[in-house]
Amino acid sequence: MTLIRAAESRRTGTPNGTMTTFATPTQGGTEGIALWRVDMAPGRTGPLHAFDTEQIWTFLDGTATIDLDGRTLEAGPGDTVVLPAGVPRQMTSRPDAGFTAVVAAHAGCLAYDPDAVVDESKCDIAPQGDERLVPPWAR
Repeated sequence: MTLIRAAESRRTGTPNGTMTTFATPTQGGTEGIALWRVDMAPGRTGPLHAFDTEQIWTFLDGTATIDLDGRTLEAGPGDTVVLPAGVPRQMTSRPDAGFTAVVAAHAGCLAYDPDAVVDESKCDIAPQGDERLVPPWAR
């Protein structure tokens, strides 16, 4: 059994919000699962991206609009969305409020840009071109 104190949680800031790692193999306590919280700022749209594994998002506060490969979903407090592997997704928060969600996925999951775009204006940790990378919060 592992107890990970709140003060030990790893936080990663992006232009759209903060990801707080609760448990991963490098954070402690798991062998293959990553669990993190997303706090997205108001009026933000995250990058178009995909993952090589499914993710489970449970929304605690606020509302998110999710573009899932051209299909629009709206999720609010208490809703759970299962995002399949390999499907492009993009999340947007309302202009007046952000959202908070807890996410579970396979540790070491790989994020990538389904359009393989190279763009210097992307966030420093966003994949460029054909690059696939493990986000810091899922390591």
